[in-house]
Amino acid sequence: MTDLHPVKQESFDTSTKTNIDPKGFTRRVDTYTITDFGLYMARQADHPKFGYLESWLLPDLGLRANIFHFRDGVDTRQDYYIDVVQINRDGAVWSTRDLYVDLVNITGEPIEVLDIDELSAATSAGLITADDAEAAIDATLAAVEGITRHGDDAMRWLATKGIDLSWADPDSLVFAPVGH
Repeated sequence: MTDLHPVKQESFDTSTKTNIDPKGFTRRVDTYTITDFGLYMARQADHPKFGYLESWLLPDLGLRANIFHFRDGVDTRQDYYIDVVQINRDGAVWSTRDLYVDLVNITGEPIEVLDIDELSAATSAGLITADDAEAAIDATLAAVEGITRHGDDAMRWLATKGIDLSWADPDSLVFAPVGH
């Protein structure tokens, strides 16, 4: 059974270098970079499993590509965690609405699609519209097809679309202590 929850919303204010996470906590952002295809964010995370988060918001694709930098001892296999999202921009503030579906990419292995059941349940419960659900399915199918056709490599697929994502040197990152 699906644990049904309202749509997770998040905001990214490039003028104040803050990120308001889905739980309402204001987080200080180390780096924002705006490109013609999206917004990059890098910040510490006080989560018990990961201490640093990098994200790219890609509005034209309806995707948010993430690298969670896991703490020592956390055994999670993933290169990229990709959220299917609706992205809006109002001046310096970008915002996302998570449309439930997630993709896990380990380069060279088949893409894993998660939470289709949540998308269905949220649509049935009226938490998102049928148009939102259709957009989520379209974004999911396009990403799965593209990644699969490019050797199960999300970055290779994105590069063919003119989207070259850059990421921080993991050795340069300073993890936040575990908090909230």
